[in-house]
Order: sequence, then C-alpha cells, then structure tokens
Amino acid sequence: MLEGLGRTQQDLLNALLHHAGGMSIDELAERLAVTRTAIRQHLAALERDGLVLRGETRPTGRRPEQLYRLTDHAKEQFPRQYQMLASVLIDEVADIIGPEALATLMRSLGRKLAQDREHQVVDEARIVQHMNQAGYEAEVFFRSADAPEIVAHNCVFHRLAEAHPVVCELDLALIGALGGAEVEHTECMVRGGHVCRFKLRPAEPEAVVDSLSN
Repeated sequence: MLEGLGRTQQDLLNALLHHAGGMSIDELAERLAVTRTAIRQHLAALERDGLVLRGETRPTGRRPEQLYRLTDHAKEQFPRQYQMLASVLIDEVADIIGPEALATLMRSLGRKLAQDREHQVVDEARIVQHMNQAGYEAEVFFRSADAPEIVAHNCVFHRLAEAHPVVCELDLALIGALGGAEVEHTECMVRGGHVCRFKLRPAEPEAVVDSLSN
C-alpha cells in the first residue's frame, strides 16, 4: 500500500514510524523540509485513509502541540516477516510429526476456522463472504447446467503454499466445513492456475455433522 503513496507521504509515515510517541506538525515540516501547510494537507489525507491518527497533546508553555502517530493499520504496511516464521514453523512441525500428520493438522485448523465463523452449514455466497473478509477476493461463478464454483483471485497463503503445498489442505477444510461438503480443487494458483477454483460436492449427512463438530 505504501508504494501507492507519494514520496512525501511515504517519508512522513517513515518519520512517524521512528517516533512512536508521535510528532508535531512543526517537527514533521522540519524533518521533511516542506511547509507546515503541506504537512497539514498530507496528514489530513493520511487520517482519512486510516494511516495516521491524532495522539496526545504536548505542553509547550504556549499553545499545546498536537502530536500525530501511526495507526496499527499503517504499521502493518511496513515489511513484515510472517511468511518466514510460518515457513520455519511448518518445516519444524513436519519434521516432528511427519507429513501425513501435518496434513491432518492443517485440515483440523481449517475446520476450526470454519467453526469460529459459522455454527451451521452455509451456501457458496456466504462462504465467499467469509473468504473475502480474509482477502481471497473470491466470487461465486455459475456455469450453465453445472454446480456453482467458488473462484478465488487471490491466494492469501500463496508464497507459503508454494513452499508447502500442504497449506492448501487448510483452505479445502475451511470451505468444506462451511459448506458441509467435499471440496474439489479444480484449479490452483500454486499448481500454475490463474485462479483457485473450488466446487462443493454434497457429503453424506454424517460427514456434514462431523465437519462442524470436530
């Protein structure tokens, strides 16, 4: 997201990152070598976008100075290494419990995520809503004379799944548990597809109950 901002706004956010307690307009103007008016305009835009908020005021002996600081959302736009940590953890768990148990664990995690979101079976449209809350950019695609498909345009675990394809088991278990069905993964970005396509295949009644209760 930071790449979509202008250079001055990026520099402003970077300055605030280095001053967790906040900075005043005067301090930012001096740090960035721009006018106070320009700083005010940039702060207004960044506040509107949820990247900057007003923090405490600082006494000066005259009029208190308003301090500005980064929101948690803004901090998340700077580089993070969640991918590296997750990859190391998966490698370690695989070494300890073995690949088959790891796949079982991923499916268990997917079912748990489903249970946290729904306590009953839902349709494809509702599944897509949950997926989009997590960033999958999914939609329901209808083909004539065929069951609807769930098409995801963004694989939220893509880089991790490239190194550890077993991660896809989590997606399949999540979708299957929400829909109370077996899931056919007809196209996969990790396997070279342009999107990820999922089809729900109705499961036996006992399996539906198990998927939501396990």
